[in-house]
Amino acid sequence: MTATAAERLIEFLAAQGIDRAFCVPGESYIALLDALHAHPQIDLVVARQEGGAGFMAVADAKLTGRPGVVLVSRGPGACNAAIAVHTAEQDAVPLILLVGQVERRDLRRNAFQEIDYASMFRGVAKWIGEATDPEQVPELIARGYAMAMQGVPGPVVLSLPEDVLAMPCATPIPPATLVRPAPPAAEDAARLAALLRAAERPVVLAGHALDAPGGREALLGFAERWRLPVAVSFRRQDLFPNDHPLYAGDRSFGTPPAQAAAFDEADLVLALGTRLTDLTTQGYAWPHAGQRLVHVCAEPRFLGWQFPAEIALAADARAVIAALGREQAGAPAGREAWCARLRALQTADSQVAARSFPDGVAFAQVAKLVGELAPADAIVTLDAGTFGVPFYRKVAWRPPQRLLAPVSGAMGFGVPAAVAAALRHPGRTVICAVGDGGALMTGGELAVGVARGARIKLLLSDNGTYASIRIHQERAHPGRVSGTDLANPDFATWAAAFRVPVMRVETEADLPRLAEALRAPGPLAAIVRTSLEAVLPKPLAVAAE
Repeated sequence: MTATAAERLIEFLAAQGIDRAFCVPGESYIALLDALHAHPQIDLVVARQEGGAGFMAVADAKLTGRPGVVLVSRGPGACNAAIAVHTAEQDAVPLILLVGQVERRDLRRNAFQEIDYASMFRGVAKWIGEATDPEQVPELIARGYAMAMQGVPGPVVLSLPEDVLAMPCATPIPPATLVRPAPPAAEDAARLAALLRAAERPVVLAGHALDAPGGREALLGFAERWRLPVAVSFRRQDLFPNDHPLYAGDRSFGTPPAQAAAFDEADLVLALGTRLTDLTTQGYAWPHAGQRLVHVCAEPRFLGWQFPAEIALAADARAVIAALGREQAGAPAGREAWCARLRALQTADSQVAARSFPDGVAFAQVAKLVGELAPADAIVTLDAGTFGVPFYRKVAWRPPQRLLAPVSGAMGFGVPAAVAAALRHPGRTVICAVGDGGALMTGGELAVGVARGARIKLLLSDNGTYASIRIHQERAHPGRVSGTDLANPDFATWAAAFRVPVMRVETEADLPRLAEALRAPGPLAAIVRTSLEAVLPKPLAVAAE
């Protein structure tokens, strides 16, 4: 009996080692659901909202290095999942979004729930395909897989009309063909080595390409051999051990002025596996015109257009590190003092001030606890929001610890990411920090985790406001609060409804109990009454006292 197009598609994914997919079921891809039922190698995780399913797939891809796979129905399902496509693009994560489409006879006729996905996702997806014949499906899924994985990883979208999925498909699945990044030319490696040996004040800026199998180990060995200080791009703190003498901090908004000034003094910037986006470059202002730049990125389209580089290499960061391993390492006498200076500036910014506030607990104290108590292999997922800021600068991340945070800044990422992490690594401690805004966006996905036996430790910051926006608001329009206050439910009751142990953290006196709960095995939901005063612009905070 000839397999259906849906069965061919699932057969291809399984052949690539895909063992999990995330979905909200829909009638437009019933044939795919049936193919998964007959293919137990792939675990189907049923989410409660397509955005949550998509965030789970993004987080799973970050942990495995393989494309996250998410299945959604047409129209509303695809719209809800769009946030995950944007997140995958911003985060450089491989993602395959499979959309059940209207029957092919109804394509482009404004049928019920029809959307032209080529138009909808143009600008965020790396590639968009649509099958109009069952024999096209094997080729399209193979092409989508390759596009998601190669170069700078990212999202692809495949539109699959429901009748096409159910049709017989005689075309066998093709092998996955991934373009292997070419190593740098020998002369380029030699030129780069000469620049590194001569630079007294170099900085390595490590980016997304090192978040790959062997990437962290290669980066650490490279930095130690060449005595190079390492900074990480936006929200990539887990790429390099933060307690290492060569760790120089991160490049993002809010970089302390003294640290930013030191980075401006670098005489060589090696941007290694990064696209040099606006936050990492502080508004496309660094590296500045007077600094020598070597830019390494797997896709040529990200090279040269914003920052002219002395050497621009369209190559994989790990291949460049390997090539430099064949070159003689060296450094000027002043290099050690430069490394020590950058390290001192980073260390100074890592302290948490011991200060009490009348309106609740400074969430930085909670982040400090996590940093002190998280096991060596812990996975911490963060939602977007001000509560997460201390996790980037006040916690010393050390591989194999993982920090999963949305580079895109998407709220709602934290809880679904924690569910995906707990399912992928059930033996590791998974901690999720989320604000009161993000918790009510996708917090319902906690039900999926509970049903699957996931042991997530949820830390919910409750300060009754969209704090990140409130801070901007107070700076631009002091005292004119508009649209940022929240009327919250009783979060302890809400969390208890998921049948997990719940505790309240009202003051600093409750932090020792929280520490005990974090050390104990099993799930937890800690509702933290969080101080808004602690994060408001200082003149307003003082006036509030």
